[in-house]
Amino acid sequence: MPPPAVVRYDGDDPYLVVAADKGTATFSDIANGLSAEYGFWLGDAFASGGSTGYDHKGMGITARGAWESVKRHFRELGIDVESTDFTVVGIGDMSGDVFGNGMLLSRHTRLLGAFDHRHVFLDPNPDPEQSFEERARLFALPSSSWADYDEKLISRGGGVYPRAAKSIPLSPQVRTALAVEAKTLPPNELIRALLRAPVDLFWNGGIGTFVKAKRETHAEVGDRTSDAIRVDAEELRCRVVGEGGNLGLTQRGRIAYALGGGGISMDAIDNSAGVDCSDHEVNLKILLDGIVTEGELTEQQRNVLLAEMTDEVGDLVLRDNYEQTQAISTATAQAALMVDVHARYMRSLEQAGRLDRALEFLPDEEAIAERKAAGQGLTAPELAIMLSYTKIALYEELLASDLPDDRHLANDFEHYFPTAVRERFRPRLARHPLRKEIVATQVTNGFVNRAGTSFAFRLGEETGASFPDIARAFAVVREVFDLRTVWAEIEALDGLVAAQTQLAMLLKARILLERATRWLLRNQPRPLDVTKAISYFGPGAAALADAAPVLLPAADRDAAERTASRLAGEGVPRALASRVAHLEALVPALDMVDVASATGLGFDEVAGVYFAIDDRLELNSLRQRITALPREERWEALARRALWEDLQSEQRALTADVLRDPESRSVADRVSTWIADNAIPVGRCLQVLADVKAGAASDLATLSVAVREIRNLIEATTARTRKAAGGAEPPVTPVGASRV
Repeated sequence: MPPPAVVRYDGDDPYLVVAADKGTATFSDIANGLSAEYGFWLGDAFASGGSTGYDHKGMGITARGAWESVKRHFRELGIDVESTDFTVVGIGDMSGDVFGNGMLLSRHTRLLGAFDHRHVFLDPNPDPEQSFEERARLFALPSSSWADYDEKLISRGGGVYPRAAKSIPLSPQVRTALAVEAKTLPPNELIRALLRAPVDLFWNGGIGTFVKAKRETHAEVGDRTSDAIRVDAEELRCRVVGEGGNLGLTQRGRIAYALGGGGISMDAIDNSAGVDCSDHEVNLKILLDGIVTEGELTEQQRNVLLAEMTDEVGDLVLRDNYEQTQAISTATAQAALMVDVHARYMRSLEQAGRLDRALEFLPDEEAIAERKAAGQGLTAPELAIMLSYTKIALYEELLASDLPDDRHLANDFEHYFPTAVRERFRPRLARHPLRKEIVATQVTNGFVNRAGTSFAFRLGEETGASFPDIARAFAVVREVFDLRTVWAEIEALDGLVAAQTQLAMLLKARILLERATRWLLRNQPRPLDVTKAISYFGPGAAALADAAPVLLPAADRDAAERTASRLAGEGVPRALASRVAHLEALVPALDMVDVASATGLGFDEVAGVYFAIDDRLELNSLRQRITALPREERWEALARRALWEDLQSEQRALTADVLRDPESRSVADRVSTWIADNAIPVGRCLQVLADVKAGAASDLATLSVAVREIRNLIEATTARTRKAAGGAEPPVTPVGASRV
């Protein structure tokens, strides 16, 4: 509802996101008063925060969200900030929302120094417990500054100094802590020394841009007030940067720091919890205001309910931060391997007019080539940009489709809301005016956080599927293979096993996720009925997951056991280690379900024959050699994948062929009889596979011949069956026969 006679170039915005801190809460109330005066449909949900909204400072939500990034960076360094002392320098003071809350999130924080626009605070050897209590006192003291810090609690050699001073003396303790030689420094130079201090964490809770890349000029940064204290990212000696505040580093500065090995994401990732909290508040108010209008709640009851849900809203928001930072860590772990894919994806976004690579400081083709030659890929800050653009693009595609109306995905929608709302007002949820937008957001976030930034792009390239189709297949795979439980059990090991072990397990799960999603896109009609597909494939997948440790061929069992033993040795519970080790072996469950459906036989019998054939033909060796094929270039990767899928299809066809015999007998009898009946083509196939296995190495041509020989075996046995039947066509189970 724009004012009349106003020219504007932006589209409609449904509401204002307000940082609910200090005086801005008053602004929210003013804006919401205008909303009521206009009779605007959002009422007091027009502006987040305000007297009946969520107090971001009271919740500490922005700092807590950024702390999820900090904890992840430290976990990847093998440090648990909940139990281990760590050193910090920071920007801000204890009266500020982000700085103040952030410096109270661990009792093991050793704050060596900080500055704001008034003071420089130095505490070269703080006692963690004493300093924590003093910071808590200042946080609770209205409008406090560093000058209010009890000097008796500052360690020897430290102090609080006004930034207006001409120079500040540096004690031996401060010089040691900051690794500087000067005995006195002007305040601005001391701040530069603080920014370059050799500490564990640099925590930004202030306003300004304090770090740039060496190749950037101060003029390019565009923050003249901080020119005198700004440093180059290449000079930073901290191990981790936490960006509770915006714009503390330039994007080029983040990239330079990350290329040097520093732990950093991006401000929009670290401090997204504030905006996320506002989104939850607004969407809750929209829902509850409709209920107030209908007379089921009074406005006072609504306000009480909003307050009661504060903690759970905070938990929902922090969960988003956790999963998003995990997505970036997982992408970073694969960055070097995926550098060509990421380059191609960036080109695709540019060609679609969705991305300006130069504007976002993403590497050009020449820089990509240099990274690749150096064994590097995109950095975490660059991957954060790609993740953001991916979510925006996929959200728009989902919203324009009919996917938000899928009844199964209503679960994703409902779990956006706190428990009290789901339990008391579930029938009312479906009437939420922004239901489709919330579904599209939830599905996009869940998809990208779990499957990765380039997943939809790659599968779209390979299969021609739209993102809504890919998202449906993803949802089916997630439920059919119970990946939510796997992810939860892996994440429950935070601080108990190495972060690298957790990432390795998540990537194991992603292999299953990708292969099974691709299978559904290639073998099932579109659009996929998510609910029916889960019912159709779910029981078989669960049965195979239970039986895999004993049902797999010996070679696969041994490989899985080695993986499980290694994971168990790294501290993973044995049951989870075994489950993760067998995840890749579950993809054939989809084929087995289809064969069982086509033949009318039980899943157990089909699975038994499937793996018996695998064992007798020693297909494990062939799969290993296909896996070992080069995949650095796009066409190599596609050829390798096609060969893998061909082998899987042939194994399915062989299984169906063995199961054609109508006589009921054991799995072993079925396979033995089939081999005896087809002795000549089976012998030829085994000889070719043995020749391949005997070779020192196998290239694409050799392995293509081997897979073709399996196809020849199927054709030969089919011809024999046709002849025996007097020329009639035998029943065939084609790939992708099911129609869910």
